[in-house]
Amino acid sequence: MKKRYKMLTIAATLACLTLSACSNGGNEPAASPSPSAEAGQEQPPETNEVIEVTTVSPSDPYLKFDEGESFDKNAVYDAYEKDIGVRIKNNWIADVSQFKEKVKITIASDDLPDFLLVNATQLKELTEADMIMDITEVYDQHATEETKKFLTMDGGMQLKTATFDGKLMGIPSSYNPYQYQYLYVRTDWLKELNLPEPKTMDDIMAIAEAFKTKNPGGTKTPYGLAVSKNPFSMDTGVTGLRAFLNGYHAYENIWIEDGNGGLVNSDIQPEVKQALAALQDMFKKGLIDPEFAVKDTEKAAELLYDNSVGIVYGASWTPAQLAKGAVKDGKVVQEWGVFPIPTADDKPALSQIGLGVDEYYVISKKAKHPEGVIKLLNHWIAVDNHPTDEQKVYEFGKDLKEKGNNYWLLSPLRVGKQKDNNGEILPKAIENKDPSILETKDHRTRYERAMKYVDGDTSMWWEYLISGPKGAFSLVPAIQDNKQYLQNKFYGAPTPAMAERQEILLKKRDEVYFKIIMNQVPVDAFDDFVQEWKKLGGDEITKEVNEWYATHQ
Repeated sequence: MKKRYKMLTIAATLACLTLSACSNGGNEPAASPSPSAEAGQEQPPETNEVIEVTTVSPSDPYLKFDEGESFDKNAVYDAYEKDIGVRIKNNWIADVSQFKEKVKITIASDDLPDFLLVNATQLKELTEADMIMDITEVYDQHATEETKKFLTMDGGMQLKTATFDGKLMGIPSSYNPYQYQYLYVRTDWLKELNLPEPKTMDDIMAIAEAFKTKNPGGTKTPYGLAVSKNPFSMDTGVTGLRAFLNGYHAYENIWIEDGNGGLVNSDIQPEVKQALAALQDMFKKGLIDPEFAVKDTEKAAELLYDNSVGIVYGASWTPAQLAKGAVKDGKVVQEWGVFPIPTADDKPALSQIGLGVDEYYVISKKAKHPEGVIKLLNHWIAVDNHPTDEQKVYEFGKDLKEKGNNYWLLSPLRVGKQKDNNGEILPKAIENKDPSILETKDHRTRYERAMKYVDGDTSMWWEYLISGPKGAFSLVPAIQDNKQYLQNKFYGAPTPAMAERQEILLKKRDEVYFKIIMNQVPVDAFDDFVQEWKKLGGDEITKEVNEWYATHQ
């Protein structure tokens, strides 16, 4: 999962709800009865020849080794060597918090292992420096049909992001881009106050004011909407404001069509000003915690747990966090509902989405066995699609049993599924208590958890609100069918001006956005920001993006 450990930073106990909830962003590849050559699974080598590939790895806090095992020697690496004849060797291990910095040093010192994970900027730099291999041919020759199909489920968009002048320079560390945001509201409070379910932004404002003034939670300082200090970050899956912006047809830092054949940046569009004006009004009315700007997600979420706030925007997995307050001593004490993003007018709100790839596995030009890297890719996809009982070692380690060790993090090359059908299958299966229609490992895991809740196990309340008949997944088919999403139109590597100025522009944006929301400056300060954004490099970035767009339509 891209964001496999980012998305669930809420707590160690929730960080990996189970392998199926986080190893691929909650999107498991389709299952088949058994692995086979026809399915495209890499078969064990016919000879005893073993090839070695080197890499570098992060030491994740959620990875726990079995006794006597380590990165140097473990059941997962042994299984790769046994099953596909590829020996994995780490040139170095670094704590996950320091991993990216050490990758920078490794690149700067021209000391690349055979393959490693890099970001989009590094992919471009390594390509231009001629330090990594054009893998077009080795991928074509050694990737199985299953792998090729798996990595083009999105129409090939993610592979395009790794292609330069027709040359495939990396393997996308893919994840499902169709990850939507939703609105979560305390439905028990709606019933108590006789309020309708929210459909418009006006409904949200009315509900927020009612929750504030009538204080159904009975707390000392009630508010209307939960917000944290990084509300516009793509990593903020709960207590963010991205979806709030989307309700006003405003979007956070993506490139959208300008109506004249070009692209413009969403951060400076007039719809954003309208959304900021609404947030400022909420802040002035006391509907937003005045200390939100210094509270991280977990701290902001405490207001949800203690009944001070009953509205929050979040991702499909948000119920896993809400469970901290919703379930106490084995009883469900808060009722939450999940709704599509309300709209400010008569046009449906579009949920903004990315491309489903931020990082890439690249192969050094000095690698002696690049085919070994493709074998690792094939095997990860095959095993994650349709593992045999023996291959559970890749999930659980040598005893093949789930014990919270997160052994899947040991696999050095991991890609996630670009699409799933959870929304079509799970709500129906759970409502009808019909497991016969389940297709994937993820389906079965989620179904089992949700049915435990149906049978009285309140600890699984969160899964029912994700996968049940009125859960987050149930809203996906309508969003997909009606194309109620907006995807970033720019999928190239960062342009020169973007690499140099983007961080400055985002910092300035957040500064102005926050001041407007907190009523420290008038809403019209947004207009001044737009002009400053252009002068600080925004115009140059826009020019470069449109030069790219002219050749990529």
